Amino acid sequence: MLNEDGSGSVFVNRDLVEPDTIIDEERIVGRDDQLESVVSFLRPTLQGNRPPNMLLYGPAGTGKSLIIGAVTQQIVELCKSKGENFGVVDINCQPINTLDQAVYELVQTVAKDIDAKVGVPETGVSTKRKYRRLYELINEHYDSVIFILDEIDLLVGRRANDEPAYSKLLYQLSRASNTNEIEGRVSVAVLTNDPKFMEDIDGRAESSFNPRDVYFPDYDANQLREILRNRRDAFRPDALSDDVIPLVAAFAAQSHGDARKAIDLFRGAGDLADERGDDSVEEHHVRESQEEIDKDRSLKLVEGLTTQKKISLYATAAVAHYSKRSGNSVPSPVGFKVYQWVTDELDTDQMTRETYVKYVKELSTYGLISTSRKSRGRGGGMYMEFTFTGDPTGIMNRLTEDTRLESIADQEEFLRTVVNAQLNEFHQD
Repeated sequence: MLNEDGSGSVFVNRDLVEPDTIIDEERIVGRDDQLESVVSFLRPTLQGNRPPNMLLYGPAGTGKSLIIGAVTQQIVELCKSKGENFGVVDINCQPINTLDQAVYELVQTVAKDIDAKVGVPETGVSTKRKYRRLYELINEHYDSVIFILDEIDLLVGRRANDEPAYSKLLYQLSRASNTNEIEGRVSVAVLTNDPKFMEDIDGRAESSFNPRDVYFPDYDANQLREILRNRRDAFRPDALSDDVIPLVAAFAAQSHGDARKAIDLFRGAGDLADERGDDSVEEHHVRESQEEIDKDRSLKLVEGLTTQKKISLYATAAVAHYSKRSGNSVPSPVGFKVYQWVTDELDTDQMTRETYVKYVKELSTYGLISTSRKSRGRGGGMYMEFTFTGDPTGIMNRLTEDTRLESIADQEEFLRTVVNAQLNEFHQD
């Protein structure tokens, strides 16, 4: 089976529908203004000048990574033709927990790009030492460099009352050329779904970073169809039925104009056709692929939550999972008691009951839970009841993939005891 040549596949160039593929400018749709802005901001690099820092913001899947990736790739080639080295240091901050880890990730990225040794261990040395190694590698191999920090708002650090980790990182990187730690020209581009993160940046970091803004709105259905048409040569000429692209675009338009989801669904429908040995991609492949995506989407959503929201959700899910009572409903007083126990076990900050309830209520917007107000009877007061719309076990498993929560998965029996003790106490009151 592995030695089959794959001639029966509906694909001829599957890379065109991979999410991280950098595509040619001709395939970019509906982003002329954004493309023009990014080009104009980065053009000074080719003229020997320092480009401004940039803030690319807008909903997920609206072309931020696509545009910055396409433009910087062109600059790399143009600089190379002039005998100069332009470095693109691109990291995603979503899975990174601390400033120290972020700097190490930057060092690794540069070392991999230039085929050099990392030169510092991941642990056991100071963050300052990692910065020095980063600057050393850049000075030895690049004439100019751009740092691209995707999902920057998720790099908050572990302590809620500290200056956010992203603020410290932006301060150091944006001033590195002014302090001569990096000898060449330096630019920082940050990508985010939520520009409000700038409100929490330290005043010095804000002054040093001082970005030029580029806004990316949602794609409309027509633009999504054009995006897919521009990638249809990923498939054999006769492999797509006429209704596939309109249907994929319609599903994506319902998801607030997310082109990444459209491309994922496009690819998923093709994969499903291949798995079944079908000669072409049909409407039913699209619909079945969309059903699979819907099942997993809620679990993927939890990956981008802050640590406190993850802990709040985990504690609430644990009550639903370990309860000896029927149903997936969780009284907020019980959920909060379990949340307190979990934060104690993890030795992390503990929010108030009001904040816990607020966090869990916010999660209803993701479709993970529903909320309702309940009364404890005469003189008993009101409380919130949270009901999971899906399987709380799957949510718990996904949350403990985060290294900050993984240790709590070993406390299963203790957690079961805590949950049922708190439930018994609540229902006896």
